[in-house]
Amino acid sequence: MPRLDAPDASAKKVSRVCGSVVEIDLNVTEGRVTAYGADVNACALGQTSAAIVANTIVGSTPDELRQVRDRMVAMLKNGGPPPNGRWDDLKYLEPVRDYPARHASTLLVFEAVAEALDRAGA
Repeated sequence: MPRLDAPDASAKKVSRVCGSVVEIDLNVTEGRVTAYGADVNACALGQTSAAIVANTIVGSTPDELRQVRDRMVAMLKNGGPPPNGRWDDLKYLEPVRDYPARHASTLLVFEAVAEALDRAGA
C-alpha cells in the first residue's frame, strides 16, 4: 500500500527485537479515517497485522482504533479475546500470544496508528 502524498499525520515504529519497521500515513475527516497508506518492512507477523489494518482501517473512528489496539495487547499479553466485528480477521494472530518475543512486531502497526491519530489530534 503506497504512502499518502498529503497525510494529516504520519508515524514510524521500529521493533527493537527483530528490526521490523512500519511507517504509516492517515487522513481523518469528520471523525473517521478517510485515507491510509503504509510502508511495511517487517517479519511475517508484522506484515500480517499491517495487511489486516490496511484492509479494514478506512471508515474507522479514532476511538475504535484505540480499542482495537488495546484488545490486541490484551489478547497477546493477557489471554483476552481477539477483536471482533469488522476486525474479526485479527483472530488469526491469536496463536502469537504463545510467543512473547513476537508481540512487538505484531503490535507495531497498531502503535503506529495510535501515534498518528494523536499527531492528527484525533
